[in-house]
Amino acid sequence: MSRSQLVIVLLCCLPLAACLHCYTCLFPAISPLDCFKFPQECPAGQRCLSSVAIGRRGSLQVTMYEKSCAIPSQCDVSGQKYASGLYFNYTNICCDTDLCNGAVSVAALSWWRAALCLLPALTLLLA
Repeated sequence: MSRSQLVIVLLCCLPLAACLHCYTCLFPAISPLDCFKFPQECPAGQRCLSSVAIGRRGSLQVTMYEKSCAIPSQCDVSGQKYASGLYFNYTNICCDTDLCNGAVSVAALSWWRAALCLLPALTLLLA
């Protein structure tokens, strides 16, 4: 394999870093099943986030579930936030593979998305 072919093959792999897809909830949900999630392409450098926040007032407990893309500083942190008249204790967990913040394994779909990311580079290779 010549050097130019090797460079082209390596360049074909670069778009994968910018093509991370994560689930995003349309609205924060009070049940993991209520999260109307859809795949979204994240900006470069972001990760997939799953967040659980628990708020209490007296005997009332509300749990909120969120999924989204996140900047690294939002990842793997816990804290408190105020929303809907309650203070919530939250925990954010992040991951780095396609659709990893969903409940269902989608390894085959991840391979398909990786192939789509490579398509522009492959057209340059074949041209």
